[in-house]
Formats: sequence, C-alpha cells, structure tokens
Amino acid sequence: MGATVDLQQVIPILRIFSVDKAKEFYIGFLGFTLDWEHRFGDNFPLYAQVSRSGVLLHLSEHHGDACPGSAVMIQMRGIVDYHRELTAKDYRYAKPGIEDAPWNARYVRVTDPFGNKLTFNEPNEGK
Repeated sequence: MGATVDLQQVIPILRIFSVDKAKEFYIGFLGFTLDWEHRFGDNFPLYAQVSRSGVLLHLSEHHGDACPGSAVMIQMRGIVDYHRELTAKDYRYAKPGIEDAPWNARYVRVTDPFGNKLTFNEPNEGK
C-alpha cells in the first residue's frame, strides 16, 4: 500500500507493410519526425517511432504487433492550420476535409497506406 499509480502515455502501434510508403505518409504527408528505427538484423522487419508535437506513434512490420485497419484519435489544437498544411502538400492518395463531429468537435480523418485510420480531433471551444 502507499504506492501511487501514475499512468503516463499511450503509444499506439500501427502495422505497416512498406517502409517507403510509411515514411512517405507519416513523415512526408503528416509531418511527423522519424525518431528511431530498430531491426533485429539485416533483412528483418522494421520497428520505428515517429513523433509530432509530443504525439508518439510506433510503426511495425512485425506480424504479431498489430492488425492493419486500426484506428487512432489524436486530440489537437490548430485543426484549420493543420488541414491547410496537409492540403498544400497535395498528397496523391489523400485529400482530407475538415468535418463537424457530433461530439462537439471538428476533425480531419486520414487513412494510411495500410488501412489504419488516424483522426485528428479538435474540440469546439465553449460549447
């Protein structure tokens, strides 16, 4: 007794199948930074971390780490500016819009090349 529980952070693991496509999407399009990569050896699957504004995502080619088609919601501020940034990149495979959500927020939803859905969500102020 007396121990304090202090949950820190959730880091989603998203399944990927192509390192090149993952980098194009997460770094080139979404604007994340590659923090590190790990492989157990040559010709082994990639496990990597990308980040942006304190949000961490793990990307894995390992079969047992995650299922393709997962969904992640990322709380944020500045959804209009982020949408403008994404639109300016003119990414061939995604042209997301800003949507009004029934949960009193606005969001931009994108799907990565592996079927994972990322929802960037900004709660509406004062409503």
